[in-house]
Amino acid sequence: MLENTGERIIPDTMKPTNGMLLEHLARYYFASEFVKGRTLDIASGSGYGSQYLAKKNKSIITELVGADRSIEAITYARGRYHHPLVTYECADALDPKLPSKLGQFDSIVSFETLEHVEDDRQFLRNLMKMLKTGGTLIVSTPFGRGRGKPTNEPFHIHQLTEEEFRELLSPYKKVDYYYQRGVIFEPPREGTKYSFGIAIIEKE
Repeated sequence: MLENTGERIIPDTMKPTNGMLLEHLARYYFASEFVKGRTLDIASGSGYGSQYLAKKNKSIITELVGADRSIEAITYARGRYHHPLVTYECADALDPKLPSKLGQFDSIVSFETLEHVEDDRQFLRNLMKMLKTGGTLIVSTPFGRGRGKPTNEPFHIHQLTEEEFRELLSPYKKVDYYYQRGVIFEPPREGTKYSFGIAIIEKE
């Protein structure tokens, strides 16, 4: 059994009503409306989300690669969340050679990864290099005190502010922002403070 580090989502070890599990499942459900073709799930963890996307979008996904830097997570995913369209690869999201190792994708999803990497700009550069022109990237993160500042979460290096999240994505013209409340996603509303953001980026 894959060890639960405190943040890793392992559905087999969690109650179906667990709030964190439901929120994570909701993000994959949300992303399923945008993914197609060759798809990458970066930081795929236990693999439940990769399998879900492949099952739900089996008519429009040609291949799905679930990538994670934990060999334990990849081994677990291969055994527990197999699907004919899915392959799991051990890979570091910050590896500058990652684009040459994994290739190009029509869609990329990355949930709750930004807060775990020291260089979020390098991380985003890697993702955009792997994204085909006209492709779609869906990325999410919790908001916090800001880049380089401590958090209350032991596994987070830092948590971007909403402004930093938008600044990180500012080089890209086609970006739609949504915010998550529980299992509900909504576009930004003026005067509302959000704790969790998700962005959909189309590469021109």
